[in-house]
Amino acid sequence: MESTLGADLARLVRLWRALIDHRLKPLKLTQTHWVTLYNISQLPPEQSQIQLAKAIGIEQPSLVRTLDQLEEKKLICRHTCSSDRKSKAYNVNKRIRTFYFRSLCSY
Repeated sequence: MESTLGADLARLVRLWRALIDHRLKPLKLTQTHWVTLYNISQLPPEQSQIQLAKAIGIEQPSLVRTLDQLEEKKLICRHTCSSDRKSKAYNVNKRIRTFYFRSLCSY
């Protein structure tokens, strides 16, 4: 029985996620953390949580838990956005950015 393109793509996504999670396990990170850190590092400074969620392609409430985890691991620092006091912006410090590119991009 031949599988459909959709089924093949879904299987590929599951395998990709499992591989990334396996490779990041020694760093105590997940594929979700990796995608979030990557997007934070690629966006201009002072991007809001809403803008980050749009860049990743998820809803803003779905992003909150991941950001909480990254902040708990001291990989990001949250602060009030200078252009909108109701919004939160994120920084990745230089030491973490170096760590990120050295360890994650080598995977």
